[in-house]
Amino acid sequence: MNASGRGNTAAGASRGGFRAECAPDGRYRWQLKAPNGRVVAITPALFETPGEAERGFDGLRAGAAELTARITHVRDGIGWIWVVPGSRGLPEVRSSRAYERYATCQNAFRRFVVLLAKQPARELPERAVSLRRPDGR
Repeated sequence: MNASGRGNTAAGASRGGFRAECAPDGRYRWQLKAPNGRVVAITPALFETPGEAERGFDGLRAGAAELTARITHVRDGIGWIWVVPGSRGLPEVRSSRAYERYATCQNAFRRFVVLLAKQPARELPERAVSLRRPDGR
């Protein structure tokens, strides 16, 4: 994440990979781009810091082999989207666009899982730890 709050792609890649970005409300979300630059997945979840977005992505990446998606018809319009359900029934990640055919949407999810598994593990800073002693000093 640079000083302006705009996200940077993983490993300096200008076209593909992980990207955390600042939303208009000041919180963060992430997206995953294919090597051709097309966004294949986005997270509707909003994170308070770029580090939280990165940890969320890394947790999903680590469990890529076990991911399952719910494929559903879009509410307004034509097409199908895939959604990986998270806690409390809220989506953890979803397709970035709608697909005309159900089978195409299934294949897009499979390609997402492969792309996600290929992403390198991220070097994440540890969470801040209080330096206060138990006696309050």
